[in-house]
Amino acid sequence: MITLNRVTRIFNSRDGDEITALEDVSLEIRDNEFVTLVGPSGCGKSTLLRIVAGLILPTAGTASIGGQPITEPRSETGIVFQAPTLLPWASVLDNVLLPLRMMRRMDSGSADKAAALLKLVGLSGFEGKSPRELSGGMQQRVAICRALVHEPDILLMDEPFGALDALTREEMTMELLRIWGERPKTVLFVTHSITEAVVLADRVVVMSPRPGRIAEIIGISSPRPRSFHVEGDPVFHEASRRIRQLIFGNRHVDPGRAAA
Repeated sequence: MITLNRVTRIFNSRDGDEITALEDVSLEIRDNEFVTLVGPSGCGKSTLLRIVAGLILPTAGTASIGGQPITEPRSETGIVFQAPTLLPWASVLDNVLLPLRMMRRMDSGSADKAAALLKLVGLSGFEGKSPRELSGGMQQRVAICRALVHEPDILLMDEPFGALDALTREEMTMELLRIWGERPKTVLFVTHSITEAVVLADRVVVMSPRPGRIAEIIGISSPRPRSFHVEGDPVFHEASRRIRQLIFGNRHVDPGRAAA
């Protein structure tokens, strides 16, 4: 579904220096696979996601979806950012319908489709509310509905739960797994949380410090459906231990803090 072949991305700073965010990154993501990206701040996780989204282009190497080069945002991709970025003057329903309006794909069944998504995430009855009337977790559910309303094959998520409190974050993680189970998509999910990365993923891609490279790809064989009870699974512990080792080296790290 998604192929990155020796992707490098260099940015120019204001003072003229070159900053290499990604270097020689190669990755293949299969249809309906859930892949998480984890690594230290500044390692290029979000840059890689934006390349897949078509928001920026690689400086070198190639990125493609289904064998077609990614040169601009594509209709088969939905994106969820850390902030919900909802239109404050629009209703919940109108916020969800925004991609269809922008793509000029509105039809007689669009409102029903959006309402069905809101029901899927537990927001039935909130269609006419404004974003300011919703909690942070509820707003992010609306953002997920907005990313799904045009039925994309690929869902890109950039720290979507990073601004939420711990309890809401855990709830949203489980909610995402439920939605993905009911409506499978190819998911690329950026996170700083090791626990979140392992609970969600089929594979965890661990990035090195800048310039970002793939340090290792770790398969997660814990059976699905999952919950945070998987933390007691030896597979979870071994994967988490290895990710911490790759990110922090041999320094002593408190597991609770490393997973936060």
